Amino acid sequence: MKRIAPPTQHRERGAALLTAMIIVTLVATLSAAMVWQQWRAVQIESAERARLQSAWILNGALDWAKLILREDAKASAQVDHLGEPWAVPLAEARLSTFLAVDKNNADDAPEAFLSGSITDAQSRYNLRNLIDQNAIVPAELEGLKRLFQAINVAPDLAVTIAEGLRGALAPPDSNNKSANAPLMPQSIEQLAWLGIDAESVQKMEAYVVLLPERTAVNVNTAPKEVLVAAIDNLDLGTAERMVQTRQRQPFKTLDDIKAVLPATTAQSLSQARAFVVSKFFEVRGRLRLEDRVLEESSLVERRGIDIIPLSRRREMSREALSG
Repeated sequence: MKRIAPPTQHRERGAALLTAMIIVTLVATLSAAMVWQQWRAVQIESAERARLQSAWILNGALDWAKLILREDAKASAQVDHLGEPWAVPLAEARLSTFLAVDKNNADDAPEAFLSGSITDAQSRYNLRNLIDQNAIVPAELEGLKRLFQAINVAPDLAVTIAEGLRGALAPPDSNNKSANAPLMPQSIEQLAWLGIDAESVQKMEAYVVLLPERTAVNVNTAPKEVLVAAIDNLDLGTAERMVQTRQRQPFKTLDDIKAVLPATTAQSLSQARAFVVSKFFEVRGRLRLEDRVLEESSLVERRGIDIIPLSRRREMSREALSG
């Protein structure tokens, strides 16, 4: 006769089986969590290492620019033009070509590519010129209006920018400093703080700049639209002829500039507004490392043969973001 286990024994076996399943599930969960945490730690360490490597490489691009600008100051401190070595971009090249001569070492190097460029910040109209001693400069305001007309931006925005900058630059105890005065923009994109629409800001980017102090436009590097802003009574046709003239022979003195201008225009030419020397430059470095692309933009000031970085901004490139 078959013996039937009592109900109590069945319950004990069921409880033991359930306990075993719970323990197995708990161990599996803890193991998975540990594996994920380890994987996450490896990813973070890898990303941090890549960030540090990219930063060091981009520092090298800035050092390259410093060397070029320093040597240019030694060779030709009185004139800056687009025929000089600093104006030639650094074409994209595999990083190993900078680091190793041995072909075997180059083959083992990571797929990293570096490129860069130096541009004359004074080839654009400096919005800081609009304000002098806490007042709007009428001649500069009219010049900015001419520039906006040439690039299809509403001329009235010149007044908006000038008034906004005057409020932002006003000393705390001055009459022009209101309680709701805007912050001083540090880049062209931040002109939105002054109420400038995004479309107009985009059109301005290639023609205006914000520098720490008032500066002259470099006639040897500025586009014709900016020349019209910096030189009173100058039309776009004459500005285009100036661009063609400097391609054959850069302007070296103020008299060289006056020689290609109509008499009435030459009389109003001011060295404080248009000249042939620059001391502010923008340096751009671009690093392509495997699937990551990183760009850095730096503003530097040349003081004699010393190159002083004033600001640096690092960002993912548009190519990387769109890919």
